[in-house]
Amino acid sequence: MNEQQLKCAVVGYGSWATAIVKTLTINHHHVNWLVLNEEIRQSLAERSHNIKYLPWCYIDREFITASDCIDDVVRDAEIVILAMPSAFLTKFLEPLTVSLKDKIVVSVVKGIIPGDYLTIVEHMNRYYDVPMENLCVVTGPSHAEEVGQCRLSYLTVAAENNATAERVREVLANDYFRCSTSHDVLGVEAAAIMKNVYALAVGIAVGLRYGDNFLAVLIANCAAEMQRFLDEAVPTESRDMNAAAYMGDLLVTCYSPLSRNRRLGTLLGKGCSVKSALNEMTMIAEGYYAAECIRRSSMRRSIDMPIADMVWEVLYNKASARDAMQALTKILK
Repeated sequence: MNEQQLKCAVVGYGSWATAIVKTLTINHHHVNWLVLNEEIRQSLAERSHNIKYLPWCYIDREFITASDCIDDVVRDAEIVILAMPSAFLTKFLEPLTVSLKDKIVVSVVKGIIPGDYLTIVEHMNRYYDVPMENLCVVTGPSHAEEVGQCRLSYLTVAAENNATAERVREVLANDYFRCSTSHDVLGVEAAAIMKNVYALAVGIAVGLRYGDNFLAVLIANCAAEMQRFLDEAVPTESRDMNAAAYMGDLLVTCYSPLSRNRRLGTLLGKGCSVKSALNEMTMIAEGYYAAECIRRSSMRRSIDMPIADMVWEVLYNKASARDAMQALTKILK
């Protein structure tokens, strides 16, 4: 095994983590993989599959070392990829004693730290002293199920440092995992968080049996609302809102039946309570946590965000999904 094959670590063992590990192994990079679930570790060792997440996805055992010790996983890694739900990030990293300062730390999380109201990049910079030039975000329209099937996807690798972005791009890119680069780290990270809130809004409309005509108008308004927020909260002259990391990710999350955030919204639109809808979900819907963060941030900056506000009212203020959506229809353009 050559030196290049010993430089990647993946923290997390859900669907997206599994798809990322598969991509790395197809590229012949060895992956130290933090898998806290003993049953999954055993299934990987014996059958080359994650028995709980994407169980049909073959993982070449030659290129992985699964462990439940985070220090062992990250110690020799040049690149550490964070791929757990945002709500579990602090739990995953709590036992860590190995420094991350000199490593490239990549977030593929697309979520916010609940109660902390920091993005993953902000959290890792503040609490783990990872320099901004070593932090990277990988985002874009990328359902784990499709990446796990090696279906063509276009991702954006965002980092302040060109060398960091290029290094991560080189490690991940292949014929089906196409990668472009960007400097808009906080912008693409915020967009990835916001699109989950908007997928909830679309799901609510679907559950209430609004038609395709309305959904198109709703999503167009979501895109405009996202741009207003980003222009105010993370201003830059070089951002292209039509790029895959912004519009592409918004569209796939709002329209696809694979979207867990749209699924959660659909349950709410059909009349489920928030508690019962969350209990019915088999995977984390990041939009639930994102809605609270975006609400706080938009109110602090006095940004008009009626769609995100509607989602927050339904999730956190016990508003009727039907009444909240009906009120929203009167102000959309």
